[in-house]
Amino acid sequence: MLSRLAHRRNQDEPQKVSTLELFYDLVIVFAITQTTHLLIENLTWLGALQASMILLSVWWAWQFTTWVTNEFDANAVPIRLGIIALMMASLIMSIAIPEAFADKALLFAGAYVFIQVGRQSFVTFIGAERGTTERTRSAHILTWFCGAAILWISGALLGGDTQIAFWLAALAIDSLGPRFMFKVPWLESVNADAWKIGAGHFSERCQLFIIIALGESIVLTGSTTSDLDLDLATTVAFAVSFFGTVALWWLYFNFVATVTERSLAAAKDQILVAQDLFVYGHIPIVAGIVLCAVGDELVIAHPTHQLETAALLAVVGGPILYLLAFIPIRHRLTGLFPMKRIWGATSCAVVGLLAPLFELPALIVALLLLGILVTVIVSELMSGEQTATATRDSGQTAVSM
Repeated sequence: MLSRLAHRRNQDEPQKVSTLELFYDLVIVFAITQTTHLLIENLTWLGALQASMILLSVWWAWQFTTWVTNEFDANAVPIRLGIIALMMASLIMSIAIPEAFADKALLFAGAYVFIQVGRQSFVTFIGAERGTTERTRSAHILTWFCGAAILWISGALLGGDTQIAFWLAALAIDSLGPRFMFKVPWLESVNADAWKIGAGHFSERCQLFIIIALGESIVLTGSTTSDLDLDLATTVAFAVSFFGTVALWWLYFNFVATVTERSLAAAKDQILVAQDLFVYGHIPIVAGIVLCAVGDELVIAHPTHQLETAALLAVVGGPILYLLAFIPIRHRLTGLFPMKRIWGATSCAVVGLLAPLFELPALIVALLLLGILVTVIVSELMSGEQTATATRDSGQTAVSM
């Protein structure tokens, strides 16, 4: 019999995202903003690596919390208090992001470890009774988190290149855990059947994370523009950045959001499908949005200047990464490739190659990239590809997954 504090959801019933979960997401908006600024202030390969590590940390802290709120009733008082504690820890972690590889490394690592180990300790020892499958399953996850915690704290204490190496190893543990079902040799074996998921709730939570990332891009566009004189070039750059974000929203929510949710709901092996489509499949999508936000700020700040190499890579790389991010999802669903989006990414790369040759200013580069995104959207709409694919995918998924 489960603990009185478990408050587990009935996964066979429809679940709604709670207001507390949305409240928790506000902290994640701040974390994404901090990560974006971290990259803007250090546009180097090392800066890109560090920002990627921080973004993955934010993703896994949020993702594992989402799995817990998918399983438990977020409106139950003990769960509410737990989520509020995680919010506070997430806020502390976010505050430390700008100096996560300097003076606040221990603060960042400590907050992250508290989120992962603290949350899973609650689930293991309070959320499930001794001897149940739920406790065994949760103990597997807790063991992985404790192993990673040693690397997080040790890396923060050692600093420098050792910190990066240790944190990369810790992120590898956090990232590979779900794929290996958090297997621990000395604990009773647990397979995928031990996990249950509310497909509608989980899909909506991941869709909301995309909204978080897009919202951060809007905030960055507005805040950057508000500090500048609104001459013609800046005004046009502002408009291009805004409509670029709208294009990113369209490319996701007009197709991917609906099809992935239907596919997860119809899948027989929901845990593996959830991992492929959401847990792992959404990481490059979020990274692409963040990189687009970095590019938007660079263009708005200096619309008439020619972009330096690092800035050009950021401006062009955002749309390329975002468009290519849909390849594994489309292939997972249909065995096919999103050719229009691949051609769109290729066209963006061509713009990046031609920009320095013709000494194109940042605003012209941004206009060309926006034109490519709009062309991809229009071509998909005119071909009816998205509607046809959505219908075909939902039918195939019900049979094959």
